Amino acid sequence: MEITAGGLLEIRITPADVGKRVSVRRVENGTSGSPALTDTVGVLTSWDQGVLTITRKSGESVRIAESTLVAGKVVPPAPARRRGPAASFDELARVGARAWQPLESEPLGEWTLRAAGGFTRRANSVLPLGDPGAPLDEALARVTSWYAERKLPAYVQAATGAAGTQELLCAELEQRGWVNEVSAEVRIAALAPIADVDAAAAPEIRLTRTPDEEWLGRYGRVSDPEVARQVLVAGPSVWFATLPGRAIGRLVVDGRWAGFAAVEVDPGHQRAGLGTAVMAALARRALEEGASAAWLQVEADNAAARSLYDGLGFATHHAYHHFRAAR
Repeated sequence: MEITAGGLLEIRITPADVGKRVSVRRVENGTSGSPALTDTVGVLTSWDQGVLTITRKSGESVRIAESTLVAGKVVPPAPARRRGPAASFDELARVGARAWQPLESEPLGEWTLRAAGGFTRRANSVLPLGDPGAPLDEALARVTSWYAERKLPAYVQAATGAAGTQELLCAELEQRGWVNEVSAEVRIAALAPIADVDAAAAPEIRLTRTPDEEWLGRYGRVSDPEVARQVLVAGPSVWFATLPGRAIGRLVVDGRWAGFAAVEVDPGHQRAGLGTAVMAALARRALEEGASAAWLQVEADNAAARSLYDGLGFATHHAYHHFRAAR
């Protein structure tokens, strides 16, 4: 925190700093009733009627009474990651969008409305990369009507936690009653170490360009197989891995990026390294096609998958959230 030469804490932020990354300290009652100091770091997303709202990297919004502040300052963006490939939020957002393509889309200014019969939120949500070309309330009204015409819930996919992400939009959605239904992390890693993993335990992994019935059955999130196939096979270069009766995975190669998804292992064969083996087989194919960096998305509460990806060198780049329009 900011400390003067006299040892005093200072408040060096004002409402004019909305949109900037800040660090604040506030005083509140501790568990024993005595005062306690709490620090919060994130993007200042509002300062209204004596209350500050700060959105943390995880997407969590923290409301702080102005009267409880004892210190505050603007801080620089979080330091760049020291391992793995360099990547901007905008680059990863567009790579991710190409890996989960909708069956239909429509521009709204610089936003993109996407629909695919309800199969995966990633292909049935707004991608808001830029200005919608209209006041926010007007843009959101268009969003809700567009999805209502297709008998789909209206979702906006917005990100937090990196330079150029959308903390302000997340706060605006929350203020309008939109609900964050699911949060996930976008993680990145170097590709070659994944390919180097010993896959001797699973030599019979089959790679194909389309998912067969066994693959779809293992994936399990399919209500309309035809719609699912259309979404799953779309992308710059898509591969499906199948370890018969045991595990599956999906890969999208897009320039230097290899995107991993749908790594599923039969419950009776877990903790045997099969998920790692599937990813290694897909990584080797991606290297053959010229990729050098890996990315994936993992939901915040999926502890088993997070542990697997930690072991393969994946580190969190940013978080993203699907906000659903208030019913």
